[in-house]
Amino acid sequence: MGSQENEHGNGPQGIALKSSENALVAHQRAEHELLATRKELERKTEELRRQREWLDHMAAVVESSDDAIISKTLEGVITTWNQGAQRIFGYTADEVIGKPITILIPPHHIDEEPAILDRLKRGERIDHYQTVRIRKDGTLVDISLTVSPVKDASGRIIGASKIARDITLQKRAEEALRDADQRKDEFLAMLAHELRNPLAPIRQAALISKAATATEAQKRWSSDVINRQVQHMALLLEDLMDISRITRGTLELRTETTVLADVIDAAVETARPVIDAKRHVLSIEMPPKPLYFAADPLRLAQVLSNLLTNAAKYTDPQGQIRLRASCAAETITISITDTGVGIPADALTGIFAMFSQVKSSQDRSEGGLGIGLALAKGLVELHGGTIAASSAGIGHGSEFTVRLPLRALGVARQKQTVVTATGRSPSRRILIADDNRDAAESLAMLLQMEGHEVTVVHDGSAALAAFSATRPEVALLDIGMPELNGYEVARQVRRGSLGRAVTLIALTGWGQDADKARALAAGFNHHFTKPVEPERISELLRAQDHRL
Repeated sequence: MGSQENEHGNGPQGIALKSSENALVAHQRAEHELLATRKELERKTEELRRQREWLDHMAAVVESSDDAIISKTLEGVITTWNQGAQRIFGYTADEVIGKPITILIPPHHIDEEPAILDRLKRGERIDHYQTVRIRKDGTLVDISLTVSPVKDASGRIIGASKIARDITLQKRAEEALRDADQRKDEFLAMLAHELRNPLAPIRQAALISKAATATEAQKRWSSDVINRQVQHMALLLEDLMDISRITRGTLELRTETTVLADVIDAAVETARPVIDAKRHVLSIEMPPKPLYFAADPLRLAQVLSNLLTNAAKYTDPQGQIRLRASCAAETITISITDTGVGIPADALTGIFAMFSQVKSSQDRSEGGLGIGLALAKGLVELHGGTIAASSAGIGHGSEFTVRLPLRALGVARQKQTVVTATGRSPSRRILIADDNRDAAESLAMLLQMEGHEVTVVHDGSAALAAFSATRPEVALLDIGMPELNGYEVARQVRRGSLGRAVTLIALTGWGQDADKARALAAGFNHHFTKPVEPERISELLRAQDHRL
């Protein structure tokens, strides 16, 4: 039996069976290897598909970029060009591919390209290089340039890619900021000049008034000089505050039914001293019938007096100034024309800007901060109107035209006659707390001359002590005092037994809305911004007799 199995295993039938088994194993192995190969092929196919998608995505990003993305050879020949490059430079890809990059470089910047290529060949990257390039139409464009070397698989540098960003708007903004900064510096210098100017006559008039040999007439003259110069300084500061209010949108008009003739009369009265001092001839043309419209008469008179004063200042002596007013199509038109120095064409567009003055005319001016026309424009626009300037050029005079809507108010908003109290108010106990001794004592003297009993202290702690000692009915407190500021004094007073009875008035150089709100929150009844007219305090005392 064993012999038969051996023969069968080694015989032809056994060999055939073994061959079949080997073939089956080989076939299975081949199938396994084929399957593995197929999986590897599928993996690589998927990888290639992803790479292709990524490349397509990157190509789309490059093509849709607002920046110009360009590649070039180390010889400076353009090889790729995206839509951003076409938008910035004006050329299509077909127009530039294969051409030298120097077609984008203006002659005065042509030396930049060799230097850039040298740096690229050394493997350097150039970041945010600001320069100028030229468009297809010949115009120049400010760009920020980043250039990177391109390497092949072996690491050899074979070209460059560059990203150019249009920074024209950024450059304009930077230039505008520089211009604004320069105007600000010029304005501050002018402000210092205008505020110093009154100091000399004030100082000299003060010396005259206290001189032992001064006559009564000289003392009266000195007093008038001081009053005029202080008024001039106050007007300058008020203009600055008005500009600030207009800029922040907090200036409110006191609109009422206004007579145009009354506004013009008030404006002429204000400007008359300057007009007469230079012996100008002023002519006025008015509509045949009175014009009534809705406006803030004081602010509108301020605009017209400003324009008349400017006309007088910038016109040589014995010049002609003409004011014409008319009404048509529900619009009031007021024009002021002069025979003065005129305005150059390049200055007309910016003449209403803050801190703007016509440089060629500054030496003909009699002072000013360069904010008058900006203030006039703001006030006119608050009325819903427009203001424009025109001139035939230097030496040919100028014309300013104000147009206002002819609007009426309802009966409920018509101007009402207000009867104000006159004469002195009854004598009051008043406390003044201010670390500026001259300001405190001079105000105290004026109030004492009106019959009031006044106590003066110069710091916050002394103010609190004075409340207990004198029990004032009215207290005028400076905010910026040593030891305790005005806010803290007010808060402590309101917490005390006298807190409900006393009227607290804040005196401060800070006049923003936030400062007023802070003063009221601290317990003040009123907020006055320095310099305050003593008459305003007297009027307040008279108007509040029933409360004090």
